[in-house]
Amino acid sequence: MSESSAPRGKLILVVGPTGSGKSVLMAYVHEQFPDILFPSTYTTRERRPGSENSSYHFVSVEEFTAMRDRGEFLEWAQFGNNFYGTPKSEIESALANGKILMKEMEVQGVRQVQEKLPAEELALMYIDAGSWDELERRVRARAPISEDELAKRKQRYEDEVPFKEKAQYVIENLPGELEAAKEAIACAITNVSLIS
Repeated sequence: MSESSAPRGKLILVVGPTGSGKSVLMAYVHEQFPDILFPSTYTTRERRPGSENSSYHFVSVEEFTAMRDRGEFLEWAQFGNNFYGTPKSEIESALANGKILMKEMEVQGVRQVQEKLPAEELALMYIDAGSWDELERRVRARAPISEDELAKRKQRYEDEVPFKEKAQYVIENLPGELEAAKEAIACAITNVSLIS
């Protein structure tokens, strides 16, 4: 089979509001599906004390903007004073080799990716954890948070909710039902693997 006719891979984009349990579910997928690739993220934020996710590459603002200006990111975003970007070469190489990739992404990043990659190479997965009231309760329970930061997260929530209707897979992660959510995400990934 020639390289051009080999099946292309698929990039699963995971969207969900703050407090929806994305990181817990992504960690579960990481354990259960060793063949799935998790693309790295370039960021200008400071390293956090303790264990740091190995998929982060920490760079200066100057390095990041140079990479951005050279078109090296599939998508990039700014949150507060920090930049985050997904390297284009890493994604394109994996897709060309028929791999399944999975990336948690903010809405603005998803929009950029949807403009650059064909729809058949993407799968949109939305993590639904209920109403804003429920999410606010979860966020407040996790750690102290200012009202200003909470207001920003609510605004992001309102931007993310419409993606539920656009998603091919909606994973419900309701309070007390984490095991059901894990089962649902495993089924969705198996389905993506079968059709890629």
